[in-house]
Amino acid sequence: MTDQPNLSSDTEAARSLLNAAAVRERSRQLLQHGLEGRLQHFTVDLGRLDACADEVVTTIREAYPSLDIPFHARWRHFSAGGYDRWDAVMHGAPWTDAGQMARAAFDLAIVSVLLDAGAGPQWRYEEGRTGETFARSEGLAVASFDMFLSGAFSSRPEDPFRVDADVLLALTPEDLAAGFQVSADNPLVGLEGRASLLNRLGRTVATNPDIFGQHDDPRPGGLFDVIAATADDEGRIRATSILEALLTHLGAIWPGRITLGGIDLGDTWRHPLVDAPDATKGLVPFHKLSQWLSYSLIEPLEWAGYTVVEIDGLTGLPEYRNGGLFLDSGVLALKDPAEAGRPHNVESTLVVEWRALTVALLDRIAEPIRRKLGLKAEDFPLAKVLEGGTWATGRRLAKEQRGDGSPPLTIISDGTVF
Repeated sequence: MTDQPNLSSDTEAARSLLNAAAVRERSRQLLQHGLEGRLQHFTVDLGRLDACADEVVTTIREAYPSLDIPFHARWRHFSAGGYDRWDAVMHGAPWTDAGQMARAAFDLAIVSVLLDAGAGPQWRYEEGRTGETFARSEGLAVASFDMFLSGAFSSRPEDPFRVDADVLLALTPEDLAAGFQVSADNPLVGLEGRASLLNRLGRTVATNPDIFGQHDDPRPGGLFDVIAATADDEGRIRATSILEALLTHLGAIWPGRITLGGIDLGDTWRHPLVDAPDATKGLVPFHKLSQWLSYSLIEPLEWAGYTVVEIDGLTGLPEYRNGGLFLDSGVLALKDPAEAGRPHNVESTLVVEWRALTVALLDRIAEPIRRKLGLKAEDFPLAKVLEGGTWATGRRLAKEQRGDGSPPLTIISDGTVF
């Protein structure tokens, strides 16, 4: 009995990390340590931030001369090669109401984002309908879209455009390999990790029908009904409510990492310099895939008639394109340059520092980018800065500085973090 209050306070402390505000606060702590020279692996030069912003503005003006930039979301990748694949589905599907459409869009976005960890430099996907070949994020998106379209995730032959829990539970790495055209000559990094993640998604959905099966058989898209229920009387939904629903109801899908007070903390890691007044001391949450997914669920909610507000409540995404932008532009530098030649585990202090600095610096760089474009924050939220933007500039600089476009640091991925 004596342990009960402690467990309760640990659970409360753990829940305090399941939001974007915690990601932002802990990342800013590490940026401050970096500015004061206390980080183990990186130095920070804010004097280079303006030139970095110039690089991003160059990318934006080239890609979006009208400055009409969509949100950073999985839907952009579904339009790879200039072909709007989802639009074609929207016009041909037999949905009878907005809820059915939104649950299908949620199904597709959730599965595709969970399959969006780094593909590795060799993998390619050849799309039958266009004859084009795609790699990396675009290739993963088109491959997962084709699997969805073919009914590979549906247990109802008459309704292919859905993802059912029982199908996810039974999915094998071989099923994914077939759908993603994987072979000895076309290897995909983290295939087993991806399949295992979808198996865990299926288990979570199947065992929580009150959450995922309110209007249908249990399916990931059932989260639409949970999030829609948070709307106010005018149909407004806060972007942070999307993330909090994902972290609350999908937390169990992540591989066993740090748990506190019985709560799975997902994409949360340790760093000795992070301070807190409770059991979360030393913990840094990122929730990268969950935030990427949150951005990707905004449009389905809007298609269903809701208005998503406070989008800047979410943070920038701590992944290797945004992180590479700051390294390749000199805002960040390794204290030991030799570390660029070694692969690093996601839980390493180096990777945790790199990711935290990326989140904090994306907040910092948004303002000079807006100023150079003559736009206000409300007209140019972080989701547009990312899309316009920092991600594409990170990719461009990587290509300019390393012929194969690889990131400046190599991270050992299990298919569940990036």
